[in-house]
Amino acid sequence: MTTRRFRSRAVLLAATIMAAPLALSPMLATPAFAWRIVFDPSNYAQNVLTAARTLEQINHQITSLQNEATMLMNQARNLASLPFSSLQQLQQNVRRTQQLLDQAQNIAFDVQGIDQAFQQQYGNVSMSATDAELVANARNRWQNTVGGLQDAMRVQAGVVNNIDTNRTHMSELVDRSQSATGALQATQAGNQLLALQSQQLSDLVALLAANGRAGALTEAERTAAAEQGREQRRRFLTPGTGYQPGHAQMFNGN
Repeated sequence: MTTRRFRSRAVLLAATIMAAPLALSPMLATPAFAWRIVFDPSNYAQNVLTAARTLEQINHQITSLQNEATMLMNQARNLASLPFSSLQQLQQNVRRTQQLLDQAQNIAFDVQGIDQAFQQQYGNVSMSATDAELVANARNRWQNTVGGLQDAMRVQAGVVNNIDTNRTHMSELVDRSQSATGALQATQAGNQLLALQSQQLSDLVALLAANGRAGALTEAERTAAAEQGREQRRRFLTPGTGYQPGHAQMFNGN
């Protein structure tokens, strides 16, 4: 068995040695230039530089697109409208105060009406007026003064009632302004705050007008009363016809 194995291995080795030149002959017959690799460093560097520049341009384009998207988002936020408006309530407050002024008693806030009333009731006391007319004029002036004081108090009550509403709107507008997402919302909140301030100033003007009217009527009544008092004193002190003697009948003509 050992001899057979040895012979088999020898035969296999001999066959391999004999086949080796045949297998290597095609490789040895191939020309040397077919296996040469041509490498151009300059061309390679140029290609790498071109690729780097192209990548840089792409990065710039991506950055530009990102900036444009950010700009559009900012513009959208800046153009977003404020989802809150107190204008209607402020206008209602102004109209309510104006209605209180329009409801002025006896003498309204009208230049022609005031002139006419002062000519009739607060002017010089007519020396030909009767005592009943003097009393009636004095009573009318007193009613005007009382009405003016009542009107002033009504305006004061209306202004005080607006304070709580204005406080609520002011707090809401300040919160909206601080949390505004864009310039438009901040501007609108600021404009509404200015409108609120204007409404408060109009209330203050109305209050001053009503108080001034009441004070003016009080002073006018006092001045007219002093003038009427002088006239009544003059009439009291003016000598009359005095005593005139005459015939008197007593005890049935006896």
